[in-house]
Amino acid sequence: MIDDFLAGDLTEVEAAVRAAAAAEIMPRYRQLAAHEIVEKSGPHDLVTTADRLAEEHLTASLTRLLPGSVVVGEESVHADPKVYDALGGEAPVWIVDPVDGTRQFVRGEPGFCTLVALAHHGELLASWTYAAALDKMAVAVRGRGATLNGVPMRSGSPAPGAVLKVAMSHPDYTSDAQKHALLGLRTEGINARPCGSAGLEYLAVARGDQDAVAFNWEYAWDHAAGLLLVTEAGGAQATLSGAPFRITGGNALPFTAARDEATAERILEALRAGG
Repeated sequence: MIDDFLAGDLTEVEAAVRAAAAAEIMPRYRQLAAHEIVEKSGPHDLVTTADRLAEEHLTASLTRLLPGSVVVGEESVHADPKVYDALGGEAPVWIVDPVDGTRQFVRGEPGFCTLVALAHHGELLASWTYAAALDKMAVAVRGRGATLNGVPMRSGSPAPGAVLKVAMSHPDYTSDAQKHALLGLRTEGINARPCGSAGLEYLAVARGDQDAVAFNWEYAWDHAAGLLLVTEAGGAQATLSGAPFRITGGNALPFTAARDEATAERILEALRAGG
């Protein structure tokens, strides 16, 4: 079933992602009313009406495209944490973050995107990163490469001796051990800054505009689409232990995704030194 789907017309998935953004996200961009914004765990963890309705829209359209599939979405898991268990189940799974970069969206800034990935038995198969306000659609399919607005992308490698540009988790939102590890990036030869939308940070790595990311949390909806995008663009990813990141969880954190294997290893060495 899944092989036949991947061999078919995947532009239908792209169309579904665009349709959800057009119907539920962009009409509310810079138009949100106060009652449409709610704090979840705190002032830095927001959800809007656009998040909820876009996820509902995608859940209906994506499962219709692939009968028998299920959705693990940020908002559905917030409502029922057991939904997350589907990542290790038998059914194909759509991993959805309807608005990645909700804080930017709430502030009326364009740095947000919709993230969709398709996985089966814990393996990433395809992903879509759609920055509606920036008119950018990045697509990756396992073994077939990555594209941005239909043009192939390659991450390339940093210039020899160049200072590495890295987006990382904000140290204020980490455990003490993770904070120490991330502070290892505050070293000569690395220019690290707090991340914005995770999906757009991954896209910057896949395009070669940024050298790496380093994150300390592992929610699949934030990372699945971007990890496949970077990998299919020629990049590399690994957790602190050196093992690949698992979307089902239990990873040694922090982890990195980078333009090439040498850069990923350099970031891991800095994280280990910090920890």
